[in-house]
Amino acid sequence: MAETITADDVVELSSMYLLRWEEPQQAHILLYPEGVVKLNETGAEILKYCDGTRTAEKIITELNELYTTDVSKSVYKFLEVSYVKGWIRIKS
Repeated sequence: MAETITADDVVELSSMYLLRWEEPQQAHILLYPEGVVKLNETGAEILKYCDGTRTAEKIITELNELYTTDVSKSVYKFLEVSYVKGWIRIKS
């Protein structure tokens, strides 16, 4: 499994995972059969954009506008870690 996400890769949440807001924890969580991952606000925001219609470059462009700063390096790193963990997949 490659660890590098390229600008042209279209990414989506893996089908084993469900991203949702958990009111008692006041945080977004990533649910999967073996457990749960509590996400920080930025991580949750990135995963919201992993909908299978956007390239990594498009996600970064939209997040740069949202945060009004260059977040490209941190977004690529988060996407690559998420890919290795199996949270997201590259859509063929």
